[in-house]
Amino acid sequence: MARNTGSNRTLVPEAKAGLDRFKWEVSREVGVNLTEGYNGDIKAKDAGKIGGQMVKKLIEIAERNLAGGTRF
Repeated sequence: MARNTGSNRTLVPEAKAGLDRFKWEVSREVGVNLTEGYNGDIKAKDAGKIGGQMVKKLIEIAERNLAGGTRF
């Protein structure tokens, strides 16, 4: 079993629920079926699709905020 080294953690705990909803939304968009609970049996390629699309969308949100003058 993989050991959690702490590098994969939510930096803003209040955002965890929103990130989980975002992950489910993206997984539907890219056609990867997630289940409630454990999803460690999905292919690395499929997990990469979800993570890659999430990063792409988050960068797009950040770019819009920066273009609109919103600071982080």
